[in-house]
Amino acid sequence: MNYSLFALGLGFLLGLKHATEADHLVAVTTIVSEQRSVARSALVGAMWGVGHTAALIAAGVVVILLEVTIPERVAAALEFCVALLIVFLGTRVLFLALRKRRHIHVHAHTHGGRTHTHLHFHEHTDAHAATDSRAPSHERHGGLVGWRPVVVGVVHGLAGSAALTLLVLTEVLKNGSRALGLAYLLIFGVGSIGGMMLMSALISLPFVFTASRFARVDAPVRLLTGLLSVAFGIYYAWETTRGL
Repeated sequence: MNYSLFALGLGFLLGLKHATEADHLVAVTTIVSEQRSVARSALVGAMWGVGHTAALIAAGVVVILLEVTIPERVAAALEFCVALLIVFLGTRVLFLALRKRRHIHVHAHTHGGRTHTHLHFHEHTDAHAATDSRAPSHERHGGLVGWRPVVVGVVHGLAGSAALTLLVLTEVLKNGSRALGLAYLLIFGVGSIGGMMLMSALISLPFVFTASRFARVDAPVRLLTGLLSVAFGIYYAWETTRGL
């Protein structure tokens, strides 16, 4: 009984810590950078945690019940997928920031009996986007924060399942039961949800602040976020290829 409580408590704490891993934070930051409130950003973290936990438990059920381990090459391939996903998310942030930074309109007017056409550049604001039926809307695609946090969480969960389930097999099951092993994964997942909600809320503060107070630096901040995310994704991909 004492060991079970210790294992579950440790699982929760490790879940909290797990949410602070660099690849997790970079990926979630790319999504949080598009939010305009701390509450919505925390929801992004929660949705990431749900996807992450679902993938962990799904992989854990197979691994624990069959008592098999995930091959290192498979684990490395999953981590490589995480790296590619981060590059994609960072590129998307760059695209959205550049589109907001400069928007082109064609204006035509008549002067002296002749029609003139001019290209007009201006800052693309949220207010303008609201009046443009072609502009993308967060609410239009997947509800409050969309489906991306869940998908990213699932990919991260699958990539991290190899090391975590190996820990469960070698430590938890050795001193407990399969039920305890699955409970450990669940509690670990709950910890990761709480940890990522907190980290997402903290990460969102500069984005929310610049969007509401310093509109001129909002796009540059997001551009920097996208560039750093792409750079990290490329570096992470390079690192993971060693295991392939």
